[in-house]
Amino acid sequence: MGLERMVLVALLEAYHEEAAPTAEDGKTETRIVLKLPKHLAPIKVAVLPLSKKEELSGPALKLAADLRQNFVTEYDDTQSIGKRYRRQDEIGTPYCVTVDFDTLQDKKVTVRDRDSMKQERVALAEVVEYLQVKLNLS
Repeated sequence: MGLERMVLVALLEAYHEEAAPTAEDGKTETRIVLKLPKHLAPIKVAVLPLSKKEELSGPALKLAADLRQNFVTEYDDTQSIGKRYRRQDEIGTPYCVTVDFDTLQDKKVTVRDRDSMKQERVALAEVVEYLQVKLNLS
């Protein structure tokens, strides 16, 4: 059994299609998720500003640069936030960090877990430590 076969088995095991709620009440759509084990995911975290406006993209770019010191990080500001979440789900990114307008006031970001889709507000100063614990890297 070669490496190629093991990689194929890992990808097949990680690939999931599931019903996920949409922004519209009561509706669902098929969500494709690559539920790779967190230690195998090539991209560990994505930084997603809620808007392309400079007031959000500036802090989001700085956060992405800070996170790149510890994790493979992707920055994405194209299309709607829901589509960006779905794209990250498809490539297996375990955590998405969203910089929104509340971040400017409370200095917290929203961290979304790929598998549970649960979101949690985390202080900017604690994001690296939070992700290290969640990714079992501490």
